[in-house]
Amino acid sequence: MKTRLNRGYYWFLIPGFILFLIFVMLPFVANIYLSFTRWSGVGIPEFIGLKNYLRAIDDFNFWLSLKNNVVIIVVLTTIPTIIALFLAVFLFQFVAVKVGKTTANLFKAGFYLPQIIPVAIIGVIWKWILQPNWGALNVILEKIKLGSLAQNWLGDPGYALGAVLVVMVWFQIGYPLVIFMSALQRIDPQIYESARVDGAKGLRMFLSITLPLISPEFYVVVLTTIIYSLKIFGPIFALTRGGPGNATMVASYFSYKNFFEFSNVGYGATMSTIISLIIMLITVVYIKLQSFESTEGE
Repeated sequence: MKTRLNRGYYWFLIPGFILFLIFVMLPFVANIYLSFTRWSGVGIPEFIGLKNYLRAIDDFNFWLSLKNNVVIIVVLTTIPTIIALFLAVFLFQFVAVKVGKTTANLFKAGFYLPQIIPVAIIGVIWKWILQPNWGALNVILEKIKLGSLAQNWLGDPGYALGAVLVVMVWFQIGYPLVIFMSALQRIDPQIYESARVDGAKGLRMFLSITLPLISPEFYVVVLTTIIYSLKIFGPIFALTRGGPGNATMVASYFSYKNFFEFSNVGYGATMSTIISLIIMLITVVYIKLQSFESTEGE
């Protein structure tokens, strides 16, 4: 009887499965097919086998875009995560206790606010801040007698990627902060009380109790940040369009340019397929490593 009832729930999965096939699997399979063709978006695609993939191997701009993606991955999985972790502990264990939960929640909402602001608006704001002639940053530097430090932050190849990374770190902090604060809420306060009785203090409790207990959320933050960094598009499009001189080019925007600017749909599909396969590989390896560590811990 229970088996029949359980089978009845499967019918509710059918609409979601159909939508998944239409909006995820069908475009993905079509993209893989197009990666083996030469097509401008008009007419019939011409099958050319592995030529697009062989071209990608020798394409300097493609490897440059992947290198920039790696830099973004390293920066976004370390700096915002570390800052958010300490902020979460400070807000949860100090501000919420000494000042009040409402104040802590206000700070949390403030840090998370960039996540809900449209990327186009964020791009406009930061381009105004970083504008070389009358931007807020350079004006402030002039006012405090540090005008020699003023730069064309988004227009100079030597500074553009760094400026974009600063914006992305500011944008990213709120995401791990919310997750870490939620993780801290599920830790039993009696664990900390027992540790204090045994003589443990702040840093020792953080390393021995807090970090191990929120490790599942930490894994989620790192994995999703890596995936986000690999397929990042919006901030690059809004701030630099991959320039100047491909200094901020990333793989997803390189694919976009081949699709819509160069009308080289087959090669753009190749870029998208490679990015998708890299994301899948990283996800599988990361989950396997997490499962292995969980098994070792048991």
